[in-house]
Amino acid sequence: MNASGYKVKGPAGLGFAALKGHPLGCLRPGAGSREVLRSIPAGMSSQLPTHFLNFHRSSFGCHAARSARNFLLTQHLSPFIDGPIVALAGGVGGAKLAYGLYQLLGERLTVVVNTGDDFEHWGLTVCPDLDTVMYNLAGINNPEQGWGLADESFRALDQVAKFGGESWFRLGDRDLGTHLVRTQHLKSGAELTEVIFELKSSVGITAAILPMSDQPVRTMVHSNEGVLAFQDYFVRRRCEPRLIRLEFAGIDAARPSPQVLDALDKAAAVILCPSNPYLSLDPILHLPGMADHLSSLDAPVIAVSPIVGGLALKGPAAKIMAELGVEVSPVAVARHLAQQIRLDGFVLDETDAASEAVVETLGVAALVTDTIMVNHASKVRLAQNVLDFAVSLA
Repeated sequence: MNASGYKVKGPAGLGFAALKGHPLGCLRPGAGSREVLRSIPAGMSSQLPTHFLNFHRSSFGCHAARSARNFLLTQHLSPFIDGPIVALAGGVGGAKLAYGLYQLLGERLTVVVNTGDDFEHWGLTVCPDLDTVMYNLAGINNPEQGWGLADESFRALDQVAKFGGESWFRLGDRDLGTHLVRTQHLKSGAELTEVIFELKSSVGITAAILPMSDQPVRTMVHSNEGVLAFQDYFVRRRCEPRLIRLEFAGIDAARPSPQVLDALDKAAAVILCPSNPYLSLDPILHLPGMADHLSSLDAPVIAVSPIVGGLALKGPAAKIMAELGVEVSPVAVARHLAQQIRLDGFVLDETDAASEAVVETLGVAALVTDTIMVNHASKVRLAQNVLDFAVSLA
């Protein structure tokens, strides 16, 4: 805001000039309320909400440019982003946004997935996050749980339990087929990236789904009950132990696969999905060389907050943050990520609109929109808003 109290410029040099293709794209950086109103094209005023127009007619407020930008970005007025998109994902929240992006991008989407949750069970290699993304993109996931397959049965699991075997991790009958085939290919010498390509192609997915690395990385939870393998902590113990710190066993020997690095180099934008920042995104970002590679890209890097109103919509992110002594807020997530990589944009829910300005003090552009994904339409809507935001940052 300048001395007159009404002109603003975005935190990363973003004014309306960054809105490529928008009707307000001609606005200069630092545009104030008067200029906003004068620049609204004929016929467009009816698209703007009454409270927006009243605000700018009555006050030369410091949120003029930001309010207009955020409203326009959510109206799908920007051109569709050109080029491939890379999403980093893990867990149900990440899979939901990946689904929305897939509906818009198809084969132009690459999803790089956390493998820190992978483990061996019943002699099989189980990859929960990879399978959750695959099942969601294929539209065959259990819609209530977000993970697993729809209309699944558990007869094999019931039989294992009758024989006294381990039944705490619920592998469905058809899901079991995924793990059998994957394990067979891995034992024959195939890389995980190759195996996932075959699996996702078999269910008709045209987007690329890439494990973050072909070398095994295993998330270990140091807790008040000792060191627990992630699935023991997450599923068997239902996240009840108090988390002290996380360890990513094997990460020093792991590397991003060539396919992951190639996808990043070609990306028009990189999107960090609303996944658990500690359990799902950190294993990816902590791969040797990954944070530096992301920070060196010309493409904008955007993250979507998994925290809404002080709560995690899915999973233990809020509990983990509290136990680590971190404020449970979108700002804390943005700060955590921005300390590791060059973060250009951050998307937070309308519930947390008051935190927008704080996020921007980190040198990160912010977009406030509805981030709750409950059905097909809301997943696609958020995906479109994030892509529009990427256009404004390109």
